[in-house]
Amino acid sequence: MTVLESGPADKSATSITAAATTKSSEAKKRLSSPWASLAAIVIAVLWTLPTFGLFLSSFRPERAVKRTGWWTMFTDPQLTLENYNEVLFEGQQPLINYFVNSVIIVLPAVIIPIVLATIAAYAFAWVKFPYRDTLFVAIFALQVVPLQVALLPLLEIFVGSGLNNTFWTVWIAHSTFALPLAIYLLHNSMREIPAELVEAARVDGAGHVRIFTKIMLPLMKPAIAAFGVFQFLWVWNDLLVALVFAGGTADVAPLTVRVAELSGTRGSDWHLLSAGAFISIIVPLIVFLSLQRFFVRGLLAGSVKG
Repeated sequence: MTVLESGPADKSATSITAAATTKSSEAKKRLSSPWASLAAIVIAVLWTLPTFGLFLSSFRPERAVKRTGWWTMFTDPQLTLENYNEVLFEGQQPLINYFVNSVIIVLPAVIIPIVLATIAAYAFAWVKFPYRDTLFVAIFALQVVPLQVALLPLLEIFVGSGLNNTFWTVWIAHSTFALPLAIYLLHNSMREIPAELVEAARVDGAGHVRIFTKIMLPLMKPAIAAFGVFQFLWVWNDLLVALVFAGGTADVAPLTVRVAELSGTRGSDWHLLSAGAFISIIVPLIVFLSLQRFFVRGLLAGSVKG
């Protein structure tokens, strides 16, 4: 009978694995300790406290907002819906028009880059063509370029073509700025799909179109939803791009442009600003909470492997 003895290399690998397991257990124990939980609760309270104060202020009368802090509502409760009614429907520039503009801006600005990036990600992941890797690296490198650098050149192009102060300029700008990140995330997620699955489909006679529509898209739902949520939040909360390309006109300007003007020229209309700010918060909050699990799964799938 031959007895196989473990060598130094096997013992070294075993010790490294045991040390890694021990450190992982210690880290998990520290993160799940009562002190860690207490710190997380404190951070969460401090993080949500301003939003809670904004919410309470949006229901307080103008006189109370200007004279006392929001915390006095617990001792002297005064509630009214007049702030929301005034900011949404009254005045020369009601917020409801800008709300509709934001919806008109955000839907194409999310759909366009998703469609283009999904097709491009499939090409970079599964279609062989010259300089594929070089082109992908170049697109990835565009993420480090600040979008502020491209504002003036794009604005000159839009003005020269007669598209300025239209929805088209905002759609094109947001889609252009979103494509590098979208292609990178969707490409990495698409590369995690087993190659055997694609090869089996090709053996069955499936072409690129069928593989893309029948295999890739169903498996890419978490990644697509993750980027969709990210892009929605970015476009909905954007002020710079909308202000540069859409201007301040009521026909095109989104909600953020009007909210920035609600405090008044002297900063006296804080009761309207709190109501308008909470109106702008509620929609992305609902979208994020409803798609949170897809957001986390998609980002992890698109960032672990490259």
